[in-house]
Amino acid sequence: MMINSDKTLIVITGPTAVGKTSFSIDLAKSLQTEIISADSRQFYREMKIGTAPPSISELRTVNHHFIGHLSIHDYYNVSKYEIDAISKINELFITYDNLVMVGGSGLYINAVINGIDDLPDPDESVRSYLKSLFANEGISSLRHLLKELDPEYYSEVDLKNHARLMRALEVCLTTGKKFSSLRKNENKKRNFNTILIGLDRERNDLFERINQRVDMMIENGLVEEVQQLILFRDLNALNTVGYKEIFEYFDGQVSLEKAIENIKTNTRRYAKRQLTWFKKMQGIQWFQPEEKKEIYNYIYRKGKV
Repeated sequence: MMINSDKTLIVITGPTAVGKTSFSIDLAKSLQTEIISADSRQFYREMKIGTAPPSISELRTVNHHFIGHLSIHDYYNVSKYEIDAISKINELFITYDNLVMVGGSGLYINAVINGIDDLPDPDESVRSYLKSLFANEGISSLRHLLKELDPEYYSEVDLKNHARLMRALEVCLTTGKKFSSLRKNENKKRNFNTILIGLDRERNDLFERINQRVDMMIENGLVEEVQQLILFRDLNALNTVGYKEIFEYFDGQVSLEKAIENIKTNTRRYAKRQLTWFKKMQGIQWFQPEEKKEIYNYIYRKGKV
């Protein structure tokens, strides 16, 4: 989207392991600017291996924001991220004309670009009840409750995404109203331009990169990292690919070899879901990561960089 502003946010997105980190660092160096992370898995400082954040040397090369700034014990959601990210973006735009945002969390990127509805924070007892329900009875219990309380949202939500189900139920139980009735779906006006770049690869290439990344995580100590976090496994932040599978290994449900295989499989599925989300998002121009010259030309042609 282009508005009457000299400030431009360049968003680099795409599936996991596609090469977003290295490309965004090169771009930020070229523009002599800073990076806003939009990867919700990388917010937590205790999860340094399984979420594949930028390396220490990469973080030193370009200043990053919203990486490791939270603890897994902190309550955080997309609404809080929208507020924090917009505040940081406006602060950085005092110094820079261009900023780079990078990540694969589509909901969080959309919140920055278009905003989300201002919905109430749930009562702590409501959140605790839903966490207990999910832990004891599984995701089907959340689905059944949402279908009862808000059939309209139930018909459109991703029923495999427990976090979305819980967020809708939190609102329903806190307000006594349907989550769907409180959503306005009205885009907020931002005081900066946005350029959306999507990176993609041939499937076999992407999946091989995913497999290699998982092997590297294991080599770098993912099993040991998960073991140190096992007491906190019920926290929402740890209910994610790379951690759930190793928890199953420690539970004796699968061998380590099978757990690693499951991480690779589930990461490939996650990448497919990311692509499905982004393919529906308007305004994204898609490139191969190697098309660096074409991407730079597109950015300079499209924006005011």
